[in-house]
Amino acid sequence: MSKVFKLISLILMVVILLAMGLTGCKKDELRKVRLIEVTHSLFYTPQYVAITQGFFEEEGIKIELTDGKGADKCMTALLSGEADVAFMGPEASVYVYNQGRGDYAINFAQLTQRDGSFLVAREPDPNFTFNKLIGKEVLGGRKGGMPFMTLEYVVKKHGLTPGKDVDLRTDIQFDVLAGAFVGGEGDYVALFEPVAATLEKEGKGYVVASIGREGGYIPYTCYCTTKSIIEKEPELVQKFTNAIYKGMIWVQNHTSEEIAKAVKPQFPDTDDEVLIALIDRYREQDSWKPDLIITEEGLNHMMVIMELAGELEKRADYEKIVTTKFAEKAMENIKK
Repeated sequence: MSKVFKLISLILMVVILLAMGLTGCKKDELRKVRLIEVTHSLFYTPQYVAITQGFFEEEGIKIELTDGKGADKCMTALLSGEADVAFMGPEASVYVYNQGRGDYAINFAQLTQRDGSFLVAREPDPNFTFNKLIGKEVLGGRKGGMPFMTLEYVVKKHGLTPGKDVDLRTDIQFDVLAGAFVGGEGDYVALFEPVAATLEKEGKGYVVASIGREGGYIPYTCYCTTKSIIEKEPELVQKFTNAIYKGMIWVQNHTSEEIAKAVKPQFPDTDDEVLIALIDRYREQDSWKPDLIITEEGLNHMMVIMELAGELEKRADYEKIVTTKFAEKAMENIKK
C-alpha cells in the first residue's frame, strides 16, 4: 500500500511541477511591446490604469514603457525600430507622411481629446485673463510641437499676436520647462500634470488657465506605429488597443479616489490628495476620448492649428495616416 501511495504522490508531484512549469512558460510568453510616451503625465491616466490593472497581460502583452521627453524623440525611436508603438501628438505623423517616407507612421487609437497643459504664473491670479500676457514672456516648449502650437492658437484666439503682444519662447526643451521657470526664466509657463501641481504645492507657481479648455477638441495624443507593423502584426496592434480601451472603460466606471490608487505606482512621489485633485481636473474638462476613434474632423482641426502656426504647407491624407478599425474592433470585443 505504501508503494502505491508513494507512486501516487510522485505522480501528483510531477503533475504539479508540470503545471507550474506551464504556468511559468505562459507568463514568459507575454509579447514585449516597447511603448515610448511623449512625457510621463497624469494626463494619460487610462494608459497607466491599463498597465497597473493587468489589462495588457490579459491580452498577452508585457509593456516596456519609456519616457521619450518630446514627440520628435518618440517619432525618431519609432522610425528607427527602437520602439514598437509611440504615444504622442499626431502632428508628428503628419510631418513624416509629408516627407514622403514609405514606412510612415499610422495613428490607430486616440487617448486624449484636449490639450493637457495648464498656464502657470508666478503668483496666484483667480481673475486671470489672457490680456495679462501682453508684454510678458511665456515658456511654451518646442516649436512645431502640439503643446506649443495649441498655446499659440489659444493666444491668437484671445486677440493677441505672438511676437508682438506676447513673447512665446521656444528655446527651452519640453522636459526642462519647469526647472527653467523655477530658475527665473519667463513670466508664465505651460506645464503638464503633475508638474504644475507640484510647483503649486511648493509655492513656486500657480495654475491660472487651462490650455485644454481654451483649445477645444483636438486629437491631442494618439498611439501610432509604422505602416509595416500594422501590415505584419495586426493582431498585436489589436490586442494593444483592446488593453487601452479596457483602461478607458475602467476609468469611466471608477471614482477619482479609486483611479488615484490605481495609478499611484506610476506616480509614487505625488501625494494622494494631489492625484485625486488632478484626476478630477482632467475629468471635468473631458480630457479623455471614450471610444479611442480619431475622427477626420478632429484631425482637420489639428491641421488648422498647425497651419495657423506656420508649420504646415500641405495637409496629410486622413485615410493614410489614420485607421479606426482597431478602435472599432476593441469596442466590439468589450461589448461581447
